[in-house]
Amino acid sequence: MTFETLGLSDSLLRAVAHTGYTTPTPIQTQAIPAILSGGDVMAAAQTGTGKTAGFVLPMLQQLGPHTRVTPGKVRALILTPTRELAAQVHDSILTYGKHEKLKSAVVFGGVNINPQLKALKNGVDLLVATPGRLLDLHQQRAVRFDDIELLVLDEADRMLDMGFIRDIRKIIALIPPKRQNLMFSATFSKEIRKLANSICRNPLEIDVAPRNSTVEAIEQNLWFVEKSLKADLLSELIQETTEQVLVFSRTKHGANKLVKRLARDSISAVAIHGNRSQSQRTKALADFKANKVQVLVATDIAARGIDIELLALVINFDLPHVPEDYVHRIGRTGRAGASGVALSLVSNDEKKQLRAIERLIKREITVLGDYY
Repeated sequence: MTFETLGLSDSLLRAVAHTGYTTPTPIQTQAIPAILSGGDVMAAAQTGTGKTAGFVLPMLQQLGPHTRVTPGKVRALILTPTRELAAQVHDSILTYGKHEKLKSAVVFGGVNINPQLKALKNGVDLLVATPGRLLDLHQQRAVRFDDIELLVLDEADRMLDMGFIRDIRKIIALIPPKRQNLMFSATFSKEIRKLANSICRNPLEIDVAPRNSTVEAIEQNLWFVEKSLKADLLSELIQETTEQVLVFSRTKHGANKLVKRLARDSISAVAIHGNRSQSQRTKALADFKANKVQVLVATDIAARGIDIELLALVINFDLPHVPEDYVHRIGRTGRAGASGVALSLVSNDEKKQLRAIERLIKREITVLGDYY
């Protein structure tokens, strides 16, 4: 299967060729023709599966070769849960849409609203937005929704987790009922299906990510450890490797504390979480990608939408409360067919979460030892 067989225009194929990709991923193979056919699509796909190009490419084609935007109006709206993901999706639009005569913009909170007001003034074909900032802009009459032909909900499960459901319902009430709807989610939970039923019309379901498939290739181990000794063990484990490490912390405060604690042992680390400004998050990620720091400490919400390829090691400093988040976390290692290692530090009060995770992944995680 090649991109040429999916029904994309020559100008889009040129843009794809320029990126160096030659073979579409499973989600792209199924989603691109489905979206081009004009129907609603509901797809289960995790970060790292190529899903962004899976909806950006056909959207660019659906919107046609010529821009027809009017001031303050939008033709296609992509909603994302985080600023990082919004910026990443917009980068994809610029990459794949470089030969198209379409205008795009990205809007999110935590930054000055004025450049966003300016970007929307003359209207855009594609707008990528986080729900809160979009509603602010709509209230200020900077953006109107009556020309929307296409709606995308990206990482819908994360939007529900983050409490955006009311904002999403407000936005949907404001846009034309006659439109094409695309919904992407890591899992099809009951809540996601309920949301899909209220948005989509007879959606084609695509599921390229059976929820355990991503964890099969990953070596999963754990240490049982006294809570008060977790930071000591983490420091020892990191000092034993030259690899870069992604560490998950359950709280923002915990992430900051870990960075300071690792610095005491001369380990370079940065934190990325919701309380950090956009420029701080961007710099932290850039430093990690450029190998200037060895450790990136992240919370679940901040880590979603971050594009980090091929990490050899992911460490769960805290186990997540939601078992599916464990799958998302460890999916950050061993991507693109490489093998990776996921290590969890489990204290006595986390054993219940551990059992829930093992039930979900249908296997026991190997115990390396006790650290007390």
